[in-house]
Order: sequence, then structure tokens, then C-alpha cells
Amino acid sequence: MRELLSSVTADQYTETVHRTVDRVATRLRTTTQPFSGATPAQLRALVDAVDLDGPAIGTPAALQEVDELVVEHAVWFHLPTYAAHLNCPVVLPAVAAEAVLAAVNPSVDTFDQSGIGTFVEQAVVAWTARRIGFAHGDGIFTSGGTQSNLHGLLLAREHALAGVPDRGAVLPRLRVVASASSHFSVQKSAMLLGLAPDAVVLAPVDALGRLRPDALAATLAGIRAGGGLPMAVVATAGTTDRGCVDPLAAVADACDQDGTWLHVDAAYGCGLLVSPTRRHLLDGIERARSVTVDFHKSFFQPVSSSALVVRDAADLAPVAWHADYLNPHDSDEPNQVDKSLQTTRRFDALKLWTTLRALGADGLGTMFDEVVDLTAAVHRWVAADADLVLVGRSDLSTVLFRYQPDGVDDARADALVPQVRAALFGSGRALVAKTVVDGRPCLKLTLLNPDVTLDDVVDVLELVRAAGAALVEGDDLLSADATVVAR
Repeated sequence: MRELLSSVTADQYTETVHRTVDRVATRLRTTTQPFSGATPAQLRALVDAVDLDGPAIGTPAALQEVDELVVEHAVWFHLPTYAAHLNCPVVLPAVAAEAVLAAVNPSVDTFDQSGIGTFVEQAVVAWTARRIGFAHGDGIFTSGGTQSNLHGLLLAREHALAGVPDRGAVLPRLRVVASASSHFSVQKSAMLLGLAPDAVVLAPVDALGRLRPDALAATLAGIRAGGGLPMAVVATAGTTDRGCVDPLAAVADACDQDGTWLHVDAAYGCGLLVSPTRRHLLDGIERARSVTVDFHKSFFQPVSSSALVVRDAADLAPVAWHADYLNPHDSDEPNQVDKSLQTTRRFDALKLWTTLRALGADGLGTMFDEVVDLTAAVHRWVAADADLVLVGRSDLSTVLFRYQPDGVDDARADALVPQVRAALFGSGRALVAKTVVDGRPCLKLTLLNPDVTLDDVVDVLELVRAAGAALVEGDDLLSADATVVAR
């Protein structure tokens, strides 16, 4: 049987989806740790054992295999012991909408492939633009923050080169000003856009890794004095490591004075757009020319759900290309492909539309506020603990720290960071991240689950303490053994 989804297979569709949902629900009820702890070699062996050229086993058996092979070894973001990266638990309305869009399967590149989906996406983008403060804004959903940043910087490049007769002569002079805290996709975008290897200039930051507006102005002036042309400034509303927000209004002042495009990467901090108490942290974002938002971070949406939003709808024009078979020049239909780097594209806007209708913007904003409040409480707890060293602070929901009890010097504390992280990951009991800040390794918690309590996070920190203590004790035993041998 071909098993194509149609009126003929509607009953089978119901049975298949119910069976699948039951399996996932069972895992949700019974899974107690965020990862199985299996090693890369073990997981590769499991995958390699499956013969994709073998005989068909049928849908029920294939789904059982998915459960036992994939779901068994998934990383679960909804558990309180997951605190590693910018991965959120997802809200039920969005999960249901994901099922709808998978079954209906529209492509929102052209109106004749999506129908009303075109207008739903436009409505969600317009809502986001209004939240940012763009009265005449527009935008497009993307695959994620990396694509959104690339798209924004492409528009900035085209703006900088508008009317330039010899693009090849000017392109090597273009510069993008960012900071060491900016997302790595800024560097990648510069490469993809054909800019010079040294095109990304890192402006000085303050002690929290935020752009310094005074230093930004000096950096822009220095670029021009050296024969370069500032193409864009990238400010960050929620840095990946520290969760800090650049002073957007002051950054916008520097950009306006220099006449440079301001792109704000709010992939992480976009949840502040709906925050009942912290929206002021984004003051100045309305002065950007383009903004990246990742709804699959702080809006609790399934991956992927991201968008690029611009202040002036006309700024999207440079990416418009026309094909006679798809979106001819003389078409009067509202084709979203005219704004997008992609052609075929998922109807991801439906997930956020459904969520906003079900939970409301204030409901989402309150959820994000709760994780930020929790983070502040965790910061206070870590600061008061004798074995842990708090590193900096956060505007959002990250916690940076080291395990460094009395008697452990800085060098050993630095070495413990990857070891503790690996020990927890290998056990599967808790997932935390690691990074480097100001030249030193740190453990990192990223808190994006509003159902998590301070006690839950303390449990994770106690696992960190236990892992660190075991590693230090192992060092002491090795040192003692070495002393005995030396004698």
C-alpha cells in the first residue's frame, strides 16, 4: 500500500497519529532524565545497524523502531534537569499546529500553494513588527536566527551598494561592526556575502560583554578614516553566553550619526517583546533597520520558528527574483517568495498564530518573565554558595559559574569545567553547557522552562557539585599514589 495521505487513508491516518501520539505521551510520562547517556559510538552503531536498502517493514514496525531508536535516545528539553542551550519546552497549541501543517503541507512561497496561509504569515509578521515598533514594517519567516541574520546583512549590503556602478571595487571595503559577544553567524554571513576576510570589526564591550556606544562611534569613525565603509552594525538583544542586552538606544544614536544600518539580533531576547515587566530592555529596537527574532527560543515554539523583520517594507526588495512558472513580474498575487531567500518554505507562522490565539501575548510574556525571575534567584543562590563562583550577571536567563571550592586553584577550576559537563552528560542525569568568557572556561545554565523551580535548579547544581567533588577527589588520590611511588 502506498500510504499516501488522502480521503482513502483518513482512517489509517487517524490510527497512525493516535499510535504515534500514545508512544510519545508514554515517553513523556516515564522519562526521568534528559538523555540516555549513550556514547556517540553506541548511537552510531545503532543507526548503522539499520539497512535503509532492506525490505519494507510497514508503518507500525517503522514507528516502533523510531520509538526505540530515536525517542529512546532523544534529548528532552522539558525536564528540569535540562539546562544547557537555548532550547525551550514547547506549548501544546504549537505542537497541535505542527501536526496540522505537516498534514496539510502548504508551501508559503506563493499564494497558489498556500492560500490563506499567506495572509496568516503576513498577519503574524505584522504583529511582530508592531511589537518591535515598526509602523510600516514587513518581514518573512526563516529557518532560524542564522538565516535571519544572513538575510538582514544581505539587505544592509545591498543598501550600502545601491547606486554604486562598480560593486566589485567597493565590496572589499565594506565592514560589519559587531562585538565579541555577537553570534558566530555574523562572521559566517560576512563570508557568505563575499565580504573581505577582515570585514567583521569587533568593537569594544563593557564588563558584561555589551557594546559600548562611545567605543562604537570611535570604531565607525576609525573604519572611515582607514578607507573602509561601515555596512552595518550588529547589536545583540540577548547574547548567547551572558544573556545581556546591548544598550540599543545609544547604539542607534551612534548608527544614526554615522548613517549606518543597524541590525538587532534579538533571537534570544525577542521574548521581551511580550514581557509585561521587562519590555523596556528593548528600548531603541524600533530604530533598527532589521531585526532577527527566534520564536523557537523565548516564545516556546517548536523548531523552527524564526523571522527577519524590517522597519521599511521596501528594504526587502533586493531579494525579489521572478520566474515565469512561479511568480512572474505581472502577477498581482501576494507571493511571499518575493521577500524570502528560500523558495519552498514551511508554514511555521501557523504555530505562533495558534499559540497567540490560545494563550495570548501576555500569557507568553508572563512565561518568559518567570524564567528571568528564576534566573535572578539562581544567581543569588550561586553567589552565596561557598563551592561555586558566579561569573557576571544576566538580563535574561543564563547563569555562568565555576565549581571552585577552597583549595582548588584557577587552573584546576578551569580544567574541571569540561570534565564536569562531560560527567553529567555521560550519566544522562543532567545537561549543562560550557563556554569561555573573558578567556576562562565557565559552566553555563540556560533556563527557558517556566515550570522549573529554584529547587529544581539547585538539584542540578548539587549534581555539578558532586561531579566536581568526585573529580577533585580523584586528583587527590592520584597525587597520593604518585607520592607513595616516589617514596
